[in-house]
Amino acid sequence: MPSLPDRTRTPGLRERKKAKTRMAIQQHAMRLFRDQGYAATTVDQIADAAEISPSTFFRYFRTKEDVVLNDEYDAIMVETFRAQPPELTPLQAMRATMKTVFGAMSEEERQAEAERSTLLRSTPGLQTAYIEQLTNIVQLLAELVAERVGRRPDDIAVRAFAGALIGVGLAVHLTAPAEPFEDYIGYFDQALADMEAGFPL
Repeated sequence: MPSLPDRTRTPGLRERKKAKTRMAIQQHAMRLFRDQGYAATTVDQIADAAEISPSTFFRYFRTKEDVVLNDEYDAIMVETFRAQPPELTPLQAMRATMKTVFGAMSEEERQAEAERSTLLRSTPGLQTAYIEQLTNIVQLLAELVAERVGRRPDDIAVRAFAGALIGVGLAVHLTAPAEPFEDYIGYFDQALADMEAGFPL
């Protein structure tokens, strides 16, 4: 289950090298998925393209699905959310966080994230794994929200709010058309704005 990162530590050389290797594995995997399809790509092929052994692959990712599901943005989102002005509500802080993080992406990063998002939406096995992963992300969000409002992560109101955020994200993920990434993020922000307004229907 995910937990909040330790803000008192600065990544050392070994951690930075591991992060670089992890990113390289993902980049090679996404290229193979694009060239020959997700289902046709094996862990051995990904390992070979990244010039590592299959056993090394499994030190970074538990499964092939994890290569697509995991990215570096979770930690960035956490720190950006924490940095939002204290007078913002959790929902306002989340909207500001999304705009900041996605607005800072380079064009290359946007294209990579759009490709990953499309793959998640179009691959049934990945969709299932993604939905399962969301149950863990509820806990991470509950910890963040609890930290901001001075309540416990297991407070039912905090947990329900975190679940509602995930529900909005899942709805957008499953229903947003395959349009440019900027439009997809726009749909997400509009859905959060509707949530902030009490979902007037």
